[in-house]
Amino acid sequence: MPWNLIPKTLNADQPAPHLADYAAARATFSWADARAELAGLPDGGLNIAFEAVDRWVATGQGNSVALRWLGKKGERRDFSYAELARLSNQFANSLERLGIRPGDRVCVLAGRIPELYITALGTLKAGAVFCPLFSAFGPEPVRVRLANSRARVLVTTSLLYQRKVQALRPVLPDLASVLLTDSDNDEPGLHAFHALLDAESDHRPLPCTQPEDWALLHFTSGTTGAPKGAIHVHEAVVAHRWTGRMALDLRPGDIYWCTADPGWVTGVSYGIIAPLTNGATLVVDEAEFDVRRWYAILEQERVNVWYTAPTAIRMLMKAGPEPARGLDLRALRFMASVGEPLNPEGVVWAVETLGQPFHDTWWQTETGAIMIANYRSQDIRPGSMGRPLPGIDAAIVQRRPDGSVDFPMPGEEGELALRVGWPSMFRAYLDDEPRYQQCFAGDWYLTGDLATCDADGYFWFVGRNDDVIKTAGHLIGPFEVENVLLEHPAVAEVGMIGKPDEFAGQIVKVFVSLKPGYAPGDTLRKELIGFARTRLGPAVAPRELEFIDDLPKTRSGKIMRRLLRARELGLPLGDLSTLEGES
Repeated sequence: MPWNLIPKTLNADQPAPHLADYAAARATFSWADARAELAGLPDGGLNIAFEAVDRWVATGQGNSVALRWLGKKGERRDFSYAELARLSNQFANSLERLGIRPGDRVCVLAGRIPELYITALGTLKAGAVFCPLFSAFGPEPVRVRLANSRARVLVTTSLLYQRKVQALRPVLPDLASVLLTDSDNDEPGLHAFHALLDAESDHRPLPCTQPEDWALLHFTSGTTGAPKGAIHVHEAVVAHRWTGRMALDLRPGDIYWCTADPGWVTGVSYGIIAPLTNGATLVVDEAEFDVRRWYAILEQERVNVWYTAPTAIRMLMKAGPEPARGLDLRALRFMASVGEPLNPEGVVWAVETLGQPFHDTWWQTETGAIMIANYRSQDIRPGSMGRPLPGIDAAIVQRRPDGSVDFPMPGEEGELALRVGWPSMFRAYLDDEPRYQQCFAGDWYLTGDLATCDADGYFWFVGRNDDVIKTAGHLIGPFEVENVLLEHPAVAEVGMIGKPDEFAGQIVKVFVSLKPGYAPGDTLRKELIGFARTRLGPAVAPRELEFIDDLPKTRSGKIMRRLLRARELGLPLGDLSTLEGES
């Protein structure tokens, strides 16, 4: 690690950090005070979309630019807060005309297009539950999520519908309506998105949602079983706004760019809600990653706050310093990363190439908002997750067999735990209360992440305590990958692991044992990888596949992915007492 500590960078011509005195903020903070900063609704009501757009219209700031959309073909369009308010009213009215009621699920399968943001805000205004789906998913992950959410409406494009959804309609009885963003034709169960909006009034009464009403449904992978649907409520907006202000230093008038795909939780919490509730202008780039395009956006849009992923940072590093040479980034006040641990080299590279460091942040789908961060007002310890936000109590714990926890000595490794009670904490796993309860021990939410904490309260990520992996910031569990490969007639057993990768952090590798009559070889390997990619999509499918005679299993038949990982990486095998065939 080149530097053990990077001093904070505060320029005299930029505004002072919101979080100027960390100790004082922790001592005096209360979530009630943060809640009081929101506009709220009559009778104690609360609605995320109202706080994101309509409150600015009500205070005379509706003409400010809320969303600046940059199309992949060079298009450019600005949406004011007032325009987003009107369009989301029309979409909410459309949902009601389609028979959608509070609590119904509305999914969106699309890239970064304006209709996605209108859908999100309009769904929340209607009291329905917004559920984003990653557009790079293959048909099988899409089917699972549409079925499990019991989605009533899907907003998507014609191409994505034809490739990934159309053939699934017979097995999705709850999916009553599909809205196509780029079609002018209506037929039973299939509607033109813009025609529906144009037929509706852009006026609407105030939302009637309460703080604990369901608002967001995010699917996240687990070690076993189908993807988990984490449910968040409208009260989460308190944490979205507060953490955007304190962890990302957002303020009204900022030009803000979050590169996360809106199919994931970051792209909603910090790609929609946090910037809009803080009065910023959200830059949305439809195109995929391109080094020179990204640098041009930072410079030409005069971006003030940039939130991106370590995978993207490593790709910028790979391109070398030349594309960044001569850039005018004086407007750029704060840079942060999310999705996976940011390696120290990335922090140092940013200082040397861009003139300031990236500030790593840590949170999960289940936490709903940033819990631990490196702040603009503090020095950075490269490689550290940072310190907990005011209002967040974090600790390192070790689970006891009875489900309770011990608190180890400072510096010892254990599981990162958070004391319950912050507003954006998930309220349930959809239709799986036992799984939800397993996440808690007394007053502590157990994150599943292993970490340490130093004497100054900085947390350091160690790894996961289960078989879930992170690739390019996305959680992938073994269940979906292994189950799809098991559908191939040649496959007898499958075990999935994460293999370290220079750019993605980890990639999916699978070990496959074959049924009698099938022989391993390059042709079959390519066939299996192609089979998985077609079903799962490139974001989830394995990048590497190795044939193996027998997978290591416990005496009860459970595949020991730990041993597969250890053998792949040359690590100690550890305890083999439960291994099948051992005594």
